[in-house]
Amino acid sequence: MSVPSVNHADPDVAQAISANPIGRYDAIRTLVVDDHDVVRDGVAVILERARRAKVVGFASNGEDAVRAAKYLEPEVIVMDLLLPILDGIEATRRIVRELPQTHVIMLSGCHAPEPVYSALRAGAQGYVLKSMARADLPNAVHAVIAGDKYVSPAITALFVNGVLASTFPTDPLDRLSTREREILRHIVAGSSSAAIALLLSLSRKTIDTYRSRMMVKLGVANRSALIRLALRHSMHVL
Repeated sequence: MSVPSVNHADPDVAQAISANPIGRYDAIRTLVVDDHDVVRDGVAVILERARRAKVVGFASNGEDAVRAAKYLEPEVIVMDLLLPILDGIEATRRIVRELPQTHVIMLSGCHAPEPVYSALRAGAQGYVLKSMARADLPNAVHAVIAGDKYVSPAITALFVNGVLASTFPTDPLDRLSTREREILRHIVAGSSSAAIALLLSLSRKTIDTYRSRMMVKLGVANRSALIRLALRHSMHVL
């Protein structure tokens, strides 16, 4: 998809947003947020072919998504769950707090219970699996604009069968894998990503990925909040 550049007065916003004036039909103004070009373009094609939405801008990370939302004031935001700089959960939380009229649909490749709950708790009104985007996204946009919530049917089946409710642990730290808990203990002890990587014979990037995954699972925005949550639930340092 060829997307013309935007010429806004604010150069920072202009850099964060790629405007897309495609489509003359009266449709729902939508912002698409994903850190992969191919996904952003694919979502735009799905929505515009369905004549449910007009994509008015793109953003590639959570921080730019918040700024773009404030600038464009879209009716709907299709938000990737895992984003650089600021993850989709925290970006959603900030956007719905400042723009309560904006509806966020989380787009994710994960149907595990933790991110679904985290997204809905953060204020998202929809949760769509990337594998089902072609079929589900147009319906999700229509639903959230009507004031309803929308979750991909594959996930809804888990709700109906009680799977999500029964597998969502009372202690949030129980959501973490053994390796994640091990890394979290080192983080709580004050170790840097580089130090943990050296100790566990892993790359720093792998440690950072584990930390980002834990933040999504636990619904926290940054390292400090991750440490506070761990201490609050009696995680002992090494």
